[in-house]
Amino acid sequence: MEIERGVEELIEDLNSGDSARVATAVERLAAHGEHALPGLLSRVRDDPSPQRLTVYGEVLTRIGPPAFDAVLAAARAGQVDGWLRSRLLRVFDERCAGQYAALALDPDRWQSNSGFEGLLRLRVDSEAGLRALVEKAGLGGGFYGEPGTYLRALWDSYAPRLRELCRDPASPRPVRRGALGVLIEGGGLDALEERDRMLVERLLRVKLPGSVRAVPDTQLSAWWLAVPGATYEGVFEALGLHDPRPVPVQTGVAAAMCEEIANPSPNDPSRGISRAFVTPELDGWRLVFGQFPQLVGYDDWNDMVETVERVSAACGRAQLFFVDDAGGADIWFAAEDGRMVRQYAGEGDLDEDEEDDEDPDDITGGVRDVCGDLSVDLDLVGVFDTVVRGHGWLVVTAPDMNHGQFPGLLPV
Repeated sequence: MEIERGVEELIEDLNSGDSARVATAVERLAAHGEHALPGLLSRVRDDPSPQRLTVYGEVLTRIGPPAFDAVLAAARAGQVDGWLRSRLLRVFDERCAGQYAALALDPDRWQSNSGFEGLLRLRVDSEAGLRALVEKAGLGGGFYGEPGTYLRALWDSYAPRLRELCRDPASPRPVRRGALGVLIEGGGLDALEERDRMLVERLLRVKLPGSVRAVPDTQLSAWWLAVPGATYEGVFEALGLHDPRPVPVQTGVAAAMCEEIANPSPNDPSRGISRAFVTPELDGWRLVFGQFPQLVGYDDWNDMVETVERVSAACGRAQLFFVDDAGGADIWFAAEDGRMVRQYAGEGDLDEDEEDDEDPDDITGGVRDVCGDLSVDLDLVGVFDTVVRGHGWLVVTAPDMNHGQFPGLLPV
């Protein structure tokens, strides 16, 4: 598109530094509308300084949706880089809510985040924004970063309408499913109506015999506890775990890996709580996964020793494994009846009980070398003929907190 006559002179006025000339140029360029866009984008691409971005952004804001489309078209044609595209897309107002919502569904994650960033900045009660969340959930998209922040910001407005979509028989099934997913993402199971909660719980029961291969692998980092399958119930009281619910392995592991949520109590205003997962019995052992601070503590070494001894007192035997390739940590502990019998860190055994029935030479090495000899090799669960008994349990780390208050979608 050719630059319209007079536009170049007005763009020069934008850069004049004379506030009156700049104000007049902004008004007149905005009146030119989309005809002013080629020249504006060309100039700001050549000199994307903060001053240029501010004054050119004023013109783009006034032109509105055509300018939004032009910025995107220039970015997709390689005429505007990602940094400049992101900066320019921050200037538009609520007239572009629909375009931000469409951008939020772009398969490219950076484009999508720009869309949700725009919706979040506007904070308008937008039907297009609501539909973007629903469609994202229906497509299986994640809600980390900007999408999740946007959902939480508009939650009070959107939650009642999401429930209406779930109830509306005229809504297509993908829309109802997406609305259900957004409700769980934003408010947990407590955000659902009774009928939908029952459907979710029924689905979990159906999926209980799912693959045990969903346990975490030990690449880069991992930590877990192992206790005997016959005495595992002692781990609930020993770790302060409450409200056990049967769940498939994939669901339990994903829930246990989620970050803690704030849950102040009268005695601890900064309290955070989380969930933990106790696996089905795997070759005679149950494994426990969760957030390290809630289940073990912050004083890494001392808390690990105290935790594994306490759990072994309740379950007869317990092992704690901790491996972190990036940080160089390779640590494991084995305790029986409340007393440490072996422990290892880095290179060689640091402590071993001479009265231990096992020959110390039988089990040596780091976490990945010995976990299968001590209990269960995490990397081999489900690969060979793992003997599986029972089902897993999802639990919470506070007695006054139920599962329904944890937000976030979980795989089933």
